[in-house]
Amino acid sequence: MSQPGSIAVGPRYFAALLLLIAGLQQFFSGLTAVAHDNYYAIINNYVFSFNIATWGWIHLTLGVLLAVSGVAVLAGASWARYVGAVIAAVSAVTLFAWLPYNPVGATIMIALDVFIIWALLASHQRASN
Repeated sequence: MSQPGSIAVGPRYFAALLLLIAGLQQFFSGLTAVAHDNYYAIINNYVFSFNIATWGWIHLTLGVLLAVSGVAVLAGASWARYVGAVIAAVSAVTLFAWLPYNPVGATIMIALDVFIIWALLASHQRASN
């Protein structure tokens, strides 16, 4: 089995780093929501109006999953690219529902999640060619 060239390895490491960054951001956002539930704005009459602490636990869980998949991508696990892409997609949908609570942060993280999905799947195509 041959080692992938630097063209294939570079995007994989970049995607793994983005997964770690997104995971840490989600984790600390969730930790903030759980520890200080009055930090974020309370939205009434919103379709996805969970308790802020519930949103915090959702973000904590997604953050850990994103970071673990980032570490697995760094370790070279081929399954981790697909798992990371799926978790990033779930994260993007969750952040869309989180938009009223943190509009700027959620928009930036949605863009990062979309870029993570692209980086993971594009690096996999280059590695298999």
